Amino acid sequence: MNFSIPRRRSACVAVAGLALSGLLTACGGSDDTGGTKSSGPVTLQFWGWANGQEAVVKAFNASHKDVRLKYTKVTDQLTMQKQLSNAVKAKNAPCLLQNTGEYVTSWVAQGALADITKYVESSKDKFNSGSWASGQVQGKVYGVPTASAPAFTIYRTDIFRKYGLKAPTTWDEFIAAGKVLKKHGIKITNYAGEDPSTLEVLSMQAGAHWYAIDGDAWKVDFQDAGSLKAAKVIQEIIDNDLNAKLSFADYAAVQRSFDSGATATRQISTWQMSGMVQNFTKSFGKWALSPWPTFTGEAAKTPAGTNQSANLTLVSEQCKYREQAAEAALWMSTDTKAVKIMASPETGSGVMPALKHSDSYVPEAVSEKLLGSDYQPAQQVVKDSLATVTTDWTFGPNWTAMFTELQSQWGKVVSKEETVTDLLAHMQKWTVDDLKSRGINVKG
Repeated sequence: MNFSIPRRRSACVAVAGLALSGLLTACGGSDDTGGTKSSGPVTLQFWGWANGQEAVVKAFNASHKDVRLKYTKVTDQLTMQKQLSNAVKAKNAPCLLQNTGEYVTSWVAQGALADITKYVESSKDKFNSGSWASGQVQGKVYGVPTASAPAFTIYRTDIFRKYGLKAPTTWDEFIAAGKVLKKHGIKITNYAGEDPSTLEVLSMQAGAHWYAIDGDAWKVDFQDAGSLKAAKVIQEIIDNDLNAKLSFADYAAVQRSFDSGATATRQISTWQMSGMVQNFTKSFGKWALSPWPTFTGEAAKTPAGTNQSANLTLVSEQCKYREQAAEAALWMSTDTKAVKIMASPETGSGVMPALKHSDSYVPEAVSEKLLGSDYQPAQQVVKDSLATVTTDWTFGPNWTAMFTELQSQWGKVVSKEETVTDLLAHMQKWTVDDLKSRGINVKG
């Protein structure tokens, strides 16, 4: 599904307002006593990976005299974590950086992010509540949300029509369609061996809670009913060879697979459509959107893991000019020109803004070139998706390390060396042990 490379999320990190003794033992977050307001022009380093950010920076610099942004493009989300870690240790972290919600708690625990609450709190009502919450830890704000990415299925209308299939509304229908397509040498989806976000987002949708707050401790549960429900769907897809196994390390090959019709669907968000628009040559006008599949008998529910309202612009603890940095972050998320640049799959990343009222940007975030006659109905699918996003997912304090371990094992699942339930059992023990080794209170 490629939600994690790069990806963004919009679940609330559920630690605000709690007594967290033992929950973030290593936490050294800023009291914001070091930020200063310069009387002259300042230059702020800004690291990010999203398409369109260079154009936004150019627009910012053209409209501001006292603050300049100097942009550095990072390869992707995972590279950002490595480069930021090195920069923090070397004490040369950028003032501003793009990141995603699942990493905020971890970076706050390491003392890498600045508390910018007093600079941005007055703008809270401009954003949707889920997006705003994604930048908070313990009631303090560390980042300004930049995007809200509704999730849905995109599928090849010509292929589905040719084989008498309708867009799957449930995961059972999705698997059934996959079995039909398999007979004709077509995969219904792609599971990259380095990208376990499929397991994460289906678990989220199914009501799982890998992390939760329980009193003064973290509760860890990778084997709850929701996780096992998600595991069953994924395992059936893998066991029946309904999935391609193309790595996003060869991004061009993945795109060719969709463009040629070798793979017929993706569960994605608006931001991933930009890569399709920029790389396809054969299948423009042959795609349509349908809602994210549900579990049979359940109401529509979109996993927040794909919702980039937790794509954020964060301010680092080492930033000397935090007020200017916070103001620049707000400008990039609220200025009409900047928002339109990022919303378009042609000029930006095809992301929906994190603003409270964002329906008007839907036409910008979906591609008429890609969807053809399905362009208009696709807009309603996008709007409906935003209304069904999960809001009760929590990212734990060792999420970065946990997800790295999950990635290291996911390839074994895709290659059938171990089952999804084996992986969940492994992650249960590994995560509990890791939290304990960090001196963090944990139950599980």
